[in-house]
Amino acid sequence: MITFDRNAYDGFIFDCDGTLADSMPLHYQAWSETLDAKLGRRSDFTEELFYRCGGMPPRAIIEQLNRDFGYTLHPEKTAHEKETRFVELLPGIGPIPEVIAVLNQLGPQARVAVASGGLTDIVQQTLTHLGIKVGPGATIQFVIGADQVTHGKPHPALFLRAAELLEVPPMRCLVFEDAGPGFVAAKAAGMDCIDVRPFRANIHAAARY
Repeated sequence: MITFDRNAYDGFIFDCDGTLADSMPLHYQAWSETLDAKLGRRSDFTEELFYRCGGMPPRAIIEQLNRDFGYTLHPEKTAHEKETRFVELLPGIGPIPEVIAVLNQLGPQARVAVASGGLTDIVQQTLTHLGIKVGPGATIQFVIGADQVTHGKPHPALFLRAAELLEVPPMRCLVFEDAGPGFVAAKAAGMDCIDVRPFRANIHAAARY
């Protein structure tokens, strides 16, 4: 069970993929199929590397692959193709019960946002698929995707924007995350962070780095 001092915080910020949604395996499937097709061979983007990039915007991941492995992939086009494939796989996504329980305990009166390295529209679709409502009076008031800021995780911009929208000082925000770039971003934003991975009963081995 994930526990924390509720009175120590006024705002609560959740990552989406790997935190609220058990979507990381399907994201990796979408990455693998897209990259393999474009390269005409098996890509170098291993599952371990994928999880270490968790929270980074798709474009940034492709730019890193181009640098590290000498690929010449078009960042925007490749990212679009990957996200298109992920949307096709989206019906296979389930919730992460241990984190959803925390979200439900907070209730609609709490100030809650989702800040994700994914594109806002895709994150919205993922939450809708899980039956999580977003908007005034809903469990989650705001969704901030990587397309809403100049720099994605590990830069703190996503979390700082979430705090701004929630009208809560960063030091009074608590972040729920599952990946290295997100932990770095939360610390840089001056926020406390809970790593949800140790609390998950079912988690892919590669995610336990």
